[in-house]
Amino acid sequence: METGECSGSKPDENPWAKLVSSDSRYQDVDINSNEMIICSEITPTSTEKQSWCKIMRGQDLISATIQNISSHTISVDKAVLNKEESMAIKCGNEIITGPDGKGSLIFIFKLMPIQEQCKNHVEISLDVENTKCSICLNVWHDVVTVSPCLHNFCNGCFSEWLRRSQKQQKGVLCPQCRAVVHSVGRNHFLHNIEEVVLQKFSSLRRSNEELALLDKYASIKSNLVVRIGKSVPRKRPSPSLSAENYETELLCPQCGTELDGYRCDQTTSHLQCQACGGMMPSRPDIGVPQHCLGCNRAFCGAYWRLQGVSANGIARVCNGETFVPISERTISRLPISTHQNNQYEQYITERCIQQSGKTLQDVISDWIVKFNNREIDRSRLPLLHAETITVGTFLCYDCYEKLVAFLLYWYRVSMPKRLLPPDASQREDCWYGYDCRTQHHSEDHAQKRNHVCRPTRGTHRT
Repeated sequence: METGECSGSKPDENPWAKLVSSDSRYQDVDINSNEMIICSEITPTSTEKQSWCKIMRGQDLISATIQNISSHTISVDKAVLNKEESMAIKCGNEIITGPDGKGSLIFIFKLMPIQEQCKNHVEISLDVENTKCSICLNVWHDVVTVSPCLHNFCNGCFSEWLRRSQKQQKGVLCPQCRAVVHSVGRNHFLHNIEEVVLQKFSSLRRSNEELALLDKYASIKSNLVVRIGKSVPRKRPSPSLSAENYETELLCPQCGTELDGYRCDQTTSHLQCQACGGMMPSRPDIGVPQHCLGCNRAFCGAYWRLQGVSANGIARVCNGETFVPISERTISRLPISTHQNNQYEQYITERCIQQSGKTLQDVISDWIVKFNNREIDRSRLPLLHAETITVGTFLCYDCYEKLVAFLLYWYRVSMPKRLLPPDASQREDCWYGYDCRTQHHSEDHAQKRNHVCRPTRGTHRT
């Protein structure tokens, strides 16, 4: 059996999936394009091939979507698909080419192993020795990269090296090449390399106890500026003063001035605020949050508020109200991300709140109490450290809006249909719930079906 024409990207030589026929008289169908129209016999008695479905590869490479392009219904694991309807499929799904199971051909959707899909792709050779931290001599764990030399280390190892260097009142040097370190940050790309190496060489994996100890030492959450003073004198003059002016502009208020009993010195590491771009000393031991727990980015509002420093014309400093605990935040409008950006569902939620006689802030306050009492499943909360967040947690504004959107989902899901506006209470749930992609490009579908619900089909059923 041959496949039909492809739409979309150019076919690869090797198939990434197959339709395996349950009838040995028919050949399997190779799927070697990211979007392929399947053209085959659809019944044991048919003499001509027909185009009956289109299969599209998912971005995660382990799922796909099937669309019925025939004039009759087809089914996937007994779920009926009408003309032009689509649904997610995964390895092992049974696909019937017509409405009659007995009179139609049956295929099993099968994904090919990744190694088989990529067997003709270019392979990159990597020496395992180049993935090891020069401090502990093991494969990186939560790898960080220092600049300007770009050597890599375990987060815990370099964090401890940094602490000791600062304690000795010395400049921070790279443990590998002894170059002066200007900044250090987590390297997410090399973290993926780290995982690949450990999967292939499992004997190099360290024990859970060792990794837990490294995580305990690790203090680098966002980019850390280790050296922000004037540049080291050079034999040749700098071509311009822009770099020096930039460094001077970024000096924090405690560089050269003692505030609240603390003054930065030449060994002090600094964090750059993600809101204002200004600098503050990295002081994880004083009990004042300098990172948002939801995204690990650095924010200076809480730190400078404690120091009694406000914005001025010299240093960049955030207003103290920009980085506060959840309990101190207020909100007056629905976040844009509420209900997966579905404006129709947002409109319904706004009407529900108005009918209740409450404000948006009242509703969120009630649900934050439930959240803090752990009455809500947090598995879909799109924040880091979701299980440790409480009303006293400091979140940046972006993460707070994500939390509000998450709580508004639970507000709607828990609401009885009789309390919904009449035009919304009669709608049936979409099979794909909040994961539905059609709601974003079809206004009619977005209004016709309720999407504030859990998926009952597809790969995410939580």
